[in-house]
Amino acid sequence: MVPLKRRKVPSSASSDSSPDVACKFPQVVLFLLERKMGSSRRTFLTDLCRKKGFRVNETFSESVTHVISEKNKGDDVRRWLRSQGHDLTIAHLVDIGWLTDSLRAGHPVDILEGHKLHTTDYTQSTHKLTSSGGEVTTRSIPAYACQRRTTLSNRNTIFTDALLLLAENAELSGDDGRGLAFRRGAAVLKALPEAVTDMRRLRGCPCLGEHSLRVIQDILETGVSREVESTKQSERYQAMKVLTGIFGVGLKTADQWFRDGIQNIHQLRHSGRTLNRAQQAGLAHYDDLMQPITKAEADVIANIVEEAVQAELPGSQVTLVGGFRRGNPSGHDVDFLITHPQEGREEGVIAKVVSRLEAQDFLLYQKTTRNSYMKSNDGPARPASSMDHFERCLCIFRLTTGEQHEPKACTQAPGEDSEGRASKRAVRVDLVVSPFSQVAFALLGWTGSKLFERELRRWATREKNMSLSSHALYDNKQGRYLKAATEEEIFAHLSLDYIPPSDRNT
Repeated sequence: MVPLKRRKVPSSASSDSSPDVACKFPQVVLFLLERKMGSSRRTFLTDLCRKKGFRVNETFSESVTHVISEKNKGDDVRRWLRSQGHDLTIAHLVDIGWLTDSLRAGHPVDILEGHKLHTTDYTQSTHKLTSSGGEVTTRSIPAYACQRRTTLSNRNTIFTDALLLLAENAELSGDDGRGLAFRRGAAVLKALPEAVTDMRRLRGCPCLGEHSLRVIQDILETGVSREVESTKQSERYQAMKVLTGIFGVGLKTADQWFRDGIQNIHQLRHSGRTLNRAQQAGLAHYDDLMQPITKAEADVIANIVEEAVQAELPGSQVTLVGGFRRGNPSGHDVDFLITHPQEGREEGVIAKVVSRLEAQDFLLYQKTTRNSYMKSNDGPARPASSMDHFERCLCIFRLTTGEQHEPKACTQAPGEDSEGRASKRAVRVDLVVSPFSQVAFALLGWTGSKLFERELRRWATREKNMSLSSHALYDNKQGRYLKAATEEEIFAHLSLDYIPPSDRNT
């Protein structure tokens, strides 16, 4: 007689991971939601996770870092857990796809947008901090960088420098998604008002994936990240950083040179490679262009550019944008936005300004491109990418400094001051011309930071069903352009609190 099958009874150690199983990732605590997943599949996945070294809790608690859900909407999961008396604000809410990706990789992977179960209030992430007095306070951290104020006072430089280096390495390897994940994590740390001294302070912080958290924990425990130190010593990272630092050299070109055995400036100069005009200029002035530009030097260039623009088109407005507008004391290039209150008068001015600067021997290299955005009846057509289409000139500027290292206009012979003791250096300068009707959008787009602008566009698309560029803001639902004369009006259209340039240093 065939005996009846006995129903499998869960282990008595059901409240937590079995102590007999080695836990490889103690900082990660999973809770698999049975709703719609079913008890059998939940049991199977729980056993599989534990065999792979993951810690899985049978019951939800504050120690849980990831809630795994299958075939559920984010709002439904949050509502159901709250009905059971659970607080979900301290854990990541992710789809089963994140778990399968992690099991396949053999470790917790970074949480990408496709892994998240978004809810109507997911843009705010709350975490709890324990003060020295033992009291528990709660702070809300917005998930989008464009919702946060980020000044130059970074109290977590040791962590952000590490994450940004990993972001740069990922981007140099062509993995922009991974690089963006690290940059978003670093941006959150930059916005924190205090230095991170305990991993518990980061519980529930948005945009900090498991990889970033491992790097932070490594630094907290040992003072350095082994991964970051290894990356710094990487032959490819060092070579790609040098080669892509050459003006006019992109990622594909640098990668090909590296594959061909070129790893530094000396090897490139003796390689016999045919370089285009921009690359020739970049190689010739490499040392100068790698030196930071001070605000004092930027102001001198601003005076020269202002004088040239006003001479060719009186009444124009010239604004120093980029990092200097955000309050940075130094930068690697100087950007100017040029417009005129009378729409249309700005057309063609860039060629005249460039000719004047060349005649004054200020330009070592220049390349001018015409505006390429398409016009419609009520505004510029939405560009197909985040790149803008303004008329512009990318140039290398000749700046002369005197013996006291005070920048001055190059009115004497190149390389000499009135007493023959001046020196000159090359500086990257961008001149951008915008129609007056688009200047608020251009000013916002060219002020940066790059991540802040990216987050603004992401917010517009995901949260407001709008399309934002440096030319315009288009409401996809209403099917019309939203006009704005100031940056404040753009933020208002997007239902965001206005953030001044000095607080956009993400």
